[in-house]
Amino acid sequence: MEEEEDEAPPLAVEINEALPRNLSPPSDQSNQHHTSAEGPPVGVTVITGYLGAGKSTLVNHILNAQHGKRIAVILNEFGEEIGVERAMINEGEGGALVEEWVELANGCICCTVKHSLVQALEQLVERKDRLDHILLETTGLANPAPLASVLWLDDQLESAVKLDSIITVVDAKNLRYQLKRHNDSSSFNEAFLQIAFADVVILNKVDLVSPDESECRIVELEKEIQNVNSLARIIRSVRCQVDLAKILNCQAYDASHVTHLEALLEENKSLTTNDLHDSGVRTLCICEPRQVDLDKVRLWVEDILWDKKYSMDVYRCKGVLSISNSDQLHTLQAVKEIYEIVPARKWKKEENRSNKIVFIGHSLNEEILLDSFRACVATT
Repeated sequence: MEEEEDEAPPLAVEINEALPRNLSPPSDQSNQHHTSAEGPPVGVTVITGYLGAGKSTLVNHILNAQHGKRIAVILNEFGEEIGVERAMINEGEGGALVEEWVELANGCICCTVKHSLVQALEQLVERKDRLDHILLETTGLANPAPLASVLWLDDQLESAVKLDSIITVVDAKNLRYQLKRHNDSSSFNEAFLQIAFADVVILNKVDLVSPDESECRIVELEKEIQNVNSLARIIRSVRCQVDLAKILNCQAYDASHVTHLEALLEENKSLTTNDLHDSGVRTLCICEPRQVDLDKVRLWVEDILWDKKYSMDVYRCKGVLSISNSDQLHTLQAVKEIYEIVPARKWKKEENRSNKIVFIGHSLNEEILLDSFRACVATT
């Protein structure tokens, strides 16, 4: 495998006056910031990917592009040795939290975080110049799930920021080797996990695929990605030169963005494991036309995610639910053990009400999932 040179830190274009370290207001005033007058919460996009895939190339592209947006990029350096739990702790004004702030010529901000991600995010959103978006590059973490869970539904952050999406950058030249290597071993399946949790997969370095077989090979790679996570949008790229409109403001975790979710579920409703005989990471969809009992569904989800009742490891879950005694279409979203079921909109009169749920995970059993979900059907 060739040595990669594109994982260098983002280049500073211009350094302006340094940002003061402690910008957070006193705790009794903090709620004043999150009023509607301040506008909606700032979206956070998590960028993950295998070493050498091009994560830093993507960050550099964003930091140096003339896109007219105020985007902050957080380069985390807390890594596995400190642990996600410690990184999520707000250590107060005394903690050495943000090691360096650099404001770039195009209005973007770049900072390095060694300890508390939560306070770094709070400092960013407390700036007087409102940000359009925040990117978090997960340099030291192979698995984005813990970060996603905290950013999605964490009480510490209140309504200041919201998880927008997870972007995974993969290397078109080496992806097959990386997936096969983890298939052939019992080691931590990092490549699979990063794809499984993604909302967008950037298939980078497509120019390095052999010209004689490039299109055929790239299509095969896209099929392999879709086998792991059919809900993710795949974008081909060279040196991560991608349209920012395709990777920012995806609203992947926003219950009000239900139209996109419904379209994804419709595309995936025929997914099945009948033709798959191994127990690897994959996507499958279950459907049930009858209305279900909300309390039973919650217990069913908790059995699967919390108690591992059926010995399945679910990474992501997305679905729409037809709840009995309700005229509201409900959405279901889950990242590992964290889940949310909320009403999204009213069912339309002409709609055929039904339940559709897509699971992404390891050792998924379609028959067990469908049979156990049918136990949630409301009794008349």
